[in-house]
Amino acid sequence: MISVAEALARCLALAAPLGLETLPLRAANGRVMATPAVAKLTQPPFAASAMDGYALGAEAAIGDSFTVIGEAGAGHGFAGALTAKQATRIFTGAPLPKGAVTIAIQEDISITGDQITLNAAARAGDNIRPRGQDFALGDSLQPRLLRPNDLALLAAMNVAKVQVRRRPIVALIASGDELVMPGEDPGPDQIIASNTFALAAMVEAAGGEARMLPIARDTEASLRAVFALSEGADLIVTVGGASVGDHDLVGKVAADLGLERAFWKIAMRPGKPLMAGRVLGIPMLGLPGNPVSAIVCGHLFMVPMLKAMLGLPDPAPQTLRARLGRDLPANGPRSHYMRARISTPDGTPTVTAFERQDSALLTILTQADALIILPPNSAALPAGSLVEYIAI
Repeated sequence: MISVAEALARCLALAAPLGLETLPLRAANGRVMATPAVAKLTQPPFAASAMDGYALGAEAAIGDSFTVIGEAGAGHGFAGALTAKQATRIFTGAPLPKGAVTIAIQEDISITGDQITLNAAARAGDNIRPRGQDFALGDSLQPRLLRPNDLALLAAMNVAKVQVRRRPIVALIASGDELVMPGEDPGPDQIIASNTFALAAMVEAAGGEARMLPIARDTEASLRAVFALSEGADLIVTVGGASVGDHDLVGKVAADLGLERAFWKIAMRPGKPLMAGRVLGIPMLGLPGNPVSAIVCGHLFMVPMLKAMLGLPDPAPQTLRARLGRDLPANGPRSHYMRARISTPDGTPTVTAFERQDSALLTILTQADALIILPPNSAALPAGSLVEYIAI
């Protein structure tokens, strides 16, 4: 068995960044921009008003008066120029008139006819957004996972299209005679297939496209037929059948199809019978069949592989630290990823492991928002000890 760190390194070695495609900005949310985007203009393109008020031709003290000679609004500036005792009515976003040095907000003004008098001082530069305050022509936005805020910036930069990484296509294969799909009536010795639904959602949340293939039955012919349906995928993820029982045929069938195995079995729980490699020219990740094992391994290995395919930096799960909410016993020879809940009872992050850690308990997993990481052979830990965890 290899360590979790070594297994992750071998998984990531299988996951090369995918090719590029060009998308209109409207379709780019949640995609990974792969090349820098360069601003095609300066923003703001002119000195502009930051407030509704009056643009003044000079600094002003309380009691100073100015003659209003025009108006400037967003999209239609004042065409003339101001002298020292003149002003224009101005609105937020409007270009600063020629000759204006400050803007007095409307709440600080008294009006009599075309005369305004200041009730508060106005210094040079007050309430003015300088040209280029946000960004300048030629500035760039570097590659990243695009969020709504990024789209606003790209639009302001007059960038209409972006180059993004292609979405990884993930073929999900559940195997086992015991499985039926939700909505079907299971036989007396069958259960509902649940793992692939969580994994598909994880794929999509990570920026990939999930293809849930038909359940493969416990025959070599059925597995071969379902493997054939994965053509065109960027990653094959099998669930179940990766152990050594008489009906665990995934490894054998994959080997018959030319599997170049990167590893099999890792020193962790849950998730010991993990397998990875390349089959049919496609990276493959073989997850255990137990629900919690499959989903935990999805967080630890599948999602990082997708991030690597998308070209994201540091694809490994981020490790955080918090204090323990209750005592934990000594750990055995395998890394233990314990389902836990994060809380802040006194403002300090605290992570508390659930007492039941059976790898078949989805009810515990759905309450968990963290995985405590216990290293191999770690000593018993009292409540209050600092531990590492991964948010899920």
